[in-house]
Amino acid sequence: MDFLTDIEIAHNCKMKPITEIAKKAGIEPKYLEQYGNYKAKIDLSLMKETKKEDGKLVLVTAITPTPAGEGKTTTTIGLADGLNRLGKNVCVALREPSLGPVFGIKGGAAGGGYAQVVPMEDINLHFTGDFHAIGAANNLLAAMLDNHIHQGNKLGIDVRKITWKRCVDMNDRQLRYITDGLGGKVNGVPREDGFDITVASEIMAVLCLATDICDLKERLSKIIVGYTYDDKPVTCGQLNAQGAMTAILKDAIKPNLVQSLEGTPALVHGGPFANIAHGCNSVTATKMALKLGDYAITEAGFGADLGAEKFLDIKCRMAGLTPSAVVLVATVRALKMHGGLAKTELGTENLEALEKGIPNLLKHLSNIKDVYKLPCVVAINRFPTDTDNEIEFIIAKCKELGVNVILSDVWAKGGEGGEELAKEVIRLCEEEKADFTFAYELDTTIEEKIDAIVRKIYGGDGVILTPNAKKQIEKLTELGFSNCPVCMAKTQYSFSDDAAKLGAPTGFKVTVKNVKISAGAGFIVALTGDIMTMPGLPKSPAAERIDVDENGVISGLF
Repeated sequence: MDFLTDIEIAHNCKMKPITEIAKKAGIEPKYLEQYGNYKAKIDLSLMKETKKEDGKLVLVTAITPTPAGEGKTTTTIGLADGLNRLGKNVCVALREPSLGPVFGIKGGAAGGGYAQVVPMEDINLHFTGDFHAIGAANNLLAAMLDNHIHQGNKLGIDVRKITWKRCVDMNDRQLRYITDGLGGKVNGVPREDGFDITVASEIMAVLCLATDICDLKERLSKIIVGYTYDDKPVTCGQLNAQGAMTAILKDAIKPNLVQSLEGTPALVHGGPFANIAHGCNSVTATKMALKLGDYAITEAGFGADLGAEKFLDIKCRMAGLTPSAVVLVATVRALKMHGGLAKTELGTENLEALEKGIPNLLKHLSNIKDVYKLPCVVAINRFPTDTDNEIEFIIAKCKELGVNVILSDVWAKGGEGGEELAKEVIRLCEEEKADFTFAYELDTTIEEKIDAIVRKIYGGDGVILTPNAKKQIEKLTELGFSNCPVCMAKTQYSFSDDAAKLGAPTGFKVTVKNVKISAGAGFIVALTGDIMTMPGLPKSPAAERIDVDENGVISGLF
């Protein structure tokens, strides 16, 4: 049997005009800024002027990722469509895809199968230009910084201590480390430099945490771009760049409205790296989804130890959000990989491997229930090779923690395959009480916050700080940043800082090599291991298989 590709399914969908989707979501025409027939931006004034009370916030997260895949975004969209089919007023809030992964190995981020947001090729490519604006604002700041040095360096910036990089929304390893300003005095000051991918720019994190234009400008002004010869921080505000940067970003801060294949309103906005930043869509989109829907369904990047932890401890704390329920996505295949099976061996029943791998799911579950005290359901994306014995095993293990397991078939059936999950989410929101707490308090030291995340969320035995990290913590404390939340930068493939440690490892310590401040975003980044902020393309990039015909119809996107 031949299956349609994601883009073929999307092309077969008859989209509704975006004005119709806006009307369904209760958005008056005066708030709508159309980008063609099927995309629009929504003016932020809607949130101030609407009288509707906030709906219930539902977070979709997942077990620790494996090459077998989990289907988090697909589940998020399918759940929203399921709620829509049950007659609920629902809005979904997702991250925007980056061009780097689209042309690389990971592909896009618009869902899959019959649970997608459309127009998928627009969303996965230029969309409404948000990422281009973020890149332009980032590079304007870089240009103004280097120009300040070239024009006499009144602030006394030490070119060896510049922390601000240029960025481009592409996987281009050639740009990781460069030397620029060459060619003589008129061409600038020679120095070592580098590029990050746009989603790794602090401006992406700033845009996604800002609540309005004024907050955006204030956050931009606080960004630290480097240090002086006497080791004092230099900010964007000191370069007087924040006004022009905000002008570039004035439209990018507005959430983008699109639709699912089944016509469910969807806000797709922002997308910071889930390793080095907080990995969630924008605060403006999430808050707007809460105003538009009785249920707002959103997701966070990678597994719950990264995405959900940062969503809860950073985004919810800063934005004053309280989730009503959490959906934890898993697959039998991924759990068997955590149990040590190779990807080629996942098609046959193996309860022994499942038993070895299921602690990963159970650890994530206990974190959500016992640390954050939130109601939770496990959604199993079922594959044809999954056996009843394997499914029953997972159901029994989760029941011991008082959590229900629902089989999800949204990839193949869309909203119909998400109705049972939707019913359980409704039950959790209406019948179970969320007693939301954080993993740590802000008034503890930086080291104590990192230690709390490692012990409570990762299940480790504490943290090892390198001499360099200790020195950086002292400096940040001296500068007055010790009360900021901590954003852990670590591998997404393990609870530990070692990608090879699968399942739910114990007896390990996490080594923090560097600690830096993202002053505009308002969080401290603790770096473990080598986190790549400029990926490269694989040997056979997806870009080789993407094409467009004489009618402008794109193929090969996934």
